[in-house]
Formats: sequence, structure tokens, C-alpha cells
Amino acid sequence: MYPVRVPLYMSPRGKKTAVTRSKVILGAGLLTLLLSCQEQTWESAMAAGQQAVQQGNYAEAERIYQEAVKKAEAYGREDRRVAISLSQLAQVYAGQGKHVEAEPLYLQALKIYQAVHGETHADVAATLNNLGVLHRMYGQYAEAEPLLTRALVIKEQLMGPDHPDVALSVANLGQLYVAEGQPGRAEPFYRRALTIRQKALGPSHPEVAKTLEDLASVLRKLGRSHEAVALDLQAREIRARRS
Repeated sequence: MYPVRVPLYMSPRGKKTAVTRSKVILGAGLLTLLLSCQEQTWESAMAAGQQAVQQGNYAEAERIYQEAVKKAEAYGREDRRVAISLSQLAQVYAGQGKHVEAEPLYLQALKIYQAVHGETHADVAATLNNLGVLHRMYGQYAEAEPLLTRALVIKEQLMGPDHPDVALSVANLGQLYVAEGQPGRAEPFYRRALTIRQKALGPSHPEVAKTLEDLASVLRKLGRSHEAVALDLQAREIRARRS
């Protein structure tokens, strides 16, 4: 782009002077403002997409997030905002059972996150987790396990073994083994998730109640109904206290 030539005028003493340097400064300020507005437009689109999801309007959420992807790509096709937009769009597809549409978007987002952050980052772990859950939902258990396991390893490295996000990955692996018909393998994962959540979130948190119920279901599959009843009772007591 060629520089803009500023008109000149003659001073009383005949010296050429720029009309005003402030116009150049003003132009730079307007450019900054336009760029900030562009960023806000992407942020506004993301907020609108989230609102559409909360309202259950998935068709509208699809349209909004597709537009958000385009806006994000204006910053560069490997900008982190592109990955965020793709991930949100993939979640909308997955929520509607559109596995074929969701998987390539998650993979594209994963590639961007890895390029931006490297292999060990929370965004990478979250996307691996989402891909693993997606495969599990569609019965692709062999594909799901290494993705969920890798997500867990990254989270443990970043957050330590007792973080609530670690509990999420642990529980997802437990759910995978239940889906595979391996409740005995699932039990220690649910017990670990329960311990982490009780410690990190408190004994009366809804996530603790949910994990108690999941563990009780596993114990019933193992023929240990007496233990399961006690866990279900604990879960009901937590929910009753919070109602």
C-alpha cells in the first residue's frame, strides 16, 4: 500500500509545512478502532451463538457459529479464535447427533491448538476429550479410549491429580468402560472421580451426587446392590439439601 501524500500549504514565511500531523495520528486511531470493532463483532457472534444454544435453537446456533468461523478467519486461518469457533460449532453438531459434521471440525480445531500452544495445553486436552466423547457416543470405543486417556494425561500434567477437570476426564473413561460392558474396569475410575470431586467441590456438590449415582449404577451391574443402595441414598440426601 502506497503512503498517502499530505497536502502542503505555504506558511507566511514561504516554508512548506504539512497541513497537520494530527490527521495521520487520527487515521491511525481510526484504524485501531476499526480493528477493535472487528474483534468485538466476532465476540458478539460467539455470545449470540451461546445464547441460541441455551435457548435450544440449534439451527440458529449453527448459522451464527458458521459466521463466527468466517469472522475469525479474518485474523488468520490458524488464529486461536478460529479453533474456538470451530469447537463451538462442532459441539452444536454433536448435540444434534451430527457426528459426521462434528468430527472434522474438532480435528481442525485440534490442529490449530497444537500449532498455537504445542501438544500439552488445556485447549488441546479439552478438544481431545470432546473427540473421545464423540467417538464413545457413536460406539467407536477403540478410537475413543486413546483420545480420552491422552486428555487425562495432559490435564494431570497441567493441573495436578486432584483438579475437577481431571475428575471429568476420569469419569469419561469410566463411562466409556461402562458402555463397553466392562463395569469392573469402570469402578476405580468412578471412585477416583468421586474422591476428587468431594475434595475439590465439597461433599454436597451436585457433581458429587451425580458421581455417586453413576458409581451406584456400576455396582448394580457388578451384583453389589447393597452397596449401590447406600450410594443412592447419599445422592438423594445431597439433592434434598440443595432443593
